[in-house]
Amino acid sequence: MNKIEAINWKAFKDTLLQHPDLDLQFQYAVNKLVNASYHITEIKQAPITSVDCGGVKNEWTEIIIQLWVPDGQQQLRSMKVKKALSIVEIVEKMLPLNPNGTVKIEFGNSEFDTRQMLPNEITVDGENLIVDLRPDSVQCKAISRGGSCGTNDKGEECCAPAEKPKIELKNLVAAEACCTPGGGCC
Repeated sequence: MNKIEAINWKAFKDTLLQHPDLDLQFQYAVNKLVNASYHITEIKQAPITSVDCGGVKNEWTEIIIQLWVPDGQQQLRSMKVKKALSIVEIVEKMLPLNPNGTVKIEFGNSEFDTRQMLPNEITVDGENLIVDLRPDSVQCKAISRGGSCGTNDKGEECCAPAEKPKIELKNLVAAEACCTPGGGCC
């Protein structure tokens, strides 16, 4: 599977702003659209800090748009883009969203386990703005820095910590004498 280039919040919102009168649809699998009765129930901003297997600290932000389809509701047309933008406006009054944050769409139904997906591409099809979603993939950040992940040529784990040097403990009796009440070490 090819890695999908993530769309940041600014690019996603700018695309919405260009098409306010279109119906906003989300395709979560081949030829499967989120039911037109969906609601945007939440927009989350998730700052993430991690340390990868190579010991490098990483930081990024994700903007997660959660879609929910209520049971028993049917609609012929999806929400208009301008309605989605009105929800974004409410959110951004209370929570300024990072323009560089990676956009993810969170969705699930009885036939599709809830997951966060990346917008693969956004296309205009007649009166519809279709956001094509694809699963994100796990990746090793060490590889993107020119390293390796898994094992190296010697069969050793690439990211395993180096063996700690062994030290010889000497004068334990002297150390115990020092660290006794009144010994002056504390």
